[in-house]
Amino acid sequence: RLRVAVVGAGAAGLCVARHLLARPHDFHAPCVWELDSAAGGTWVYKQQRAEANLSSIYRDLRTNLPKEVMAFPDFPFDKSLPSFLHHSDVRAYLDKYIDHFHIRPHIKAKVLNQMFGGTPVFWRVVCLADGEVVTERYDSVIVCNGHDIFQTVLPDIPGLADFKGQVLHSHDYRSRERFAGQAVALLGAGNSEQDLAVDVSPVARDIRICHRRAPLRSRLPDNVRQAPSVRSFTERGVLLADGSERAADAFVFCTGYEYAFPFLAPEARVSVGDRRVSPLYKHMIHAATPTLVFVGLCKLVNPFAFFDCQARYALATLRDPALLPPRPEMDAEVRRELEAQRAAGVPERDCHLLGDRQWAYMAELARLLGTPEAAPSAAVRALFDAVRAHREANLLAYRSLNYGITGDGEDGWCVVDS
Repeated sequence: RLRVAVVGAGAAGLCVARHLLARPHDFHAPCVWELDSAAGGTWVYKQQRAEANLSSIYRDLRTNLPKEVMAFPDFPFDKSLPSFLHHSDVRAYLDKYIDHFHIRPHIKAKVLNQMFGGTPVFWRVVCLADGEVVTERYDSVIVCNGHDIFQTVLPDIPGLADFKGQVLHSHDYRSRERFAGQAVALLGAGNSEQDLAVDVSPVARDIRICHRRAPLRSRLPDNVRQAPSVRSFTERGVLLADGSERAADAFVFCTGYEYAFPFLAPEARVSVGDRRVSPLYKHMIHAATPTLVFVGLCKLVNPFAFFDCQARYALATLRDPALLPPRPEMDAEVRRELEAQRAAGVPERDCHLLGDRQWAYMAELARLLGTPEAAPSAAVRALFDAVRAHREANLLAYRSLNYGITGDGEDGWCVVDS
């Protein structure tokens, strides 16, 4: 039986632990190493930013996916809950998942200074746990530390040091009150940035979403407007790409995160740069050392179902390494994928942003496992796409609907009330 260390007790790590525990003939009970004092990862909300704040959740956040799409495949949310959940409901759901699958005894929380390193034969972890230095050996390490906790991206914009207003990254946003009566500029226009602008709008005087994307189509709050990207800062505002200047009392960088794995020793040979992790086969398996696996790196996906699919495939390759092609074939597949992305105009830095590619990816993993029926159903895919379209058309109202799944086909979903 193999001994596996899981790094991180967020949703991805909990999912991996659940599947390890379900296969006692192949794996010892896992050890889930967690930096925080509680399991749940980004869903562990904290009002005050701590030195090691692992969550980017803010007080009034609600999910932008309905629970009917978001749930783990074998563990539905409580049917009495609305489709779009407050973050506390997701945290409670993960706690129920932990207890239902008996994961809690295997979580080692508040573990500091982990260092995972090793050889192709075994991995070792050296860490500080409960005030003591602990050294353990494992056959495999599965990294599930997420993609938004260790290293925020802050573009180097001229004049920032001279700006007199508040400056923060969206990771540190917790509630709207500090922006009462202020003019707020946000850099970025992704889903979370749009939600943050809406969250601040009841108290802020003026909000500018500064970005270089195509204009958002949705109606926005009356005090929220779109603007070109930021060229530089002034003492009291920002100079925009079109040459205009806007006053700002506060500036929020909604500019994402860089992958970081400070707990991996150099001999792990993981390369991170410009938002890409390599050398990874299928966005998850270290091509040179396949016993090092990353679950949950990809973005713009249906997360819990995605984690479940990756976890199943990862454990299958650990049980039977022959499922993996030789290293040259893995490298060739990665090159082909990058070339296809470049041909489609997708920069290499976005290689882990799957979006619509997630469905083919999950279907391929399910096919390789010999269980094509385990891929998300056509109904889940259709509802995911319908909610995205509704959000793009009406950011302010799309969460007012509740949904149901009625079958597996494309028409196997419905609106149940509003």
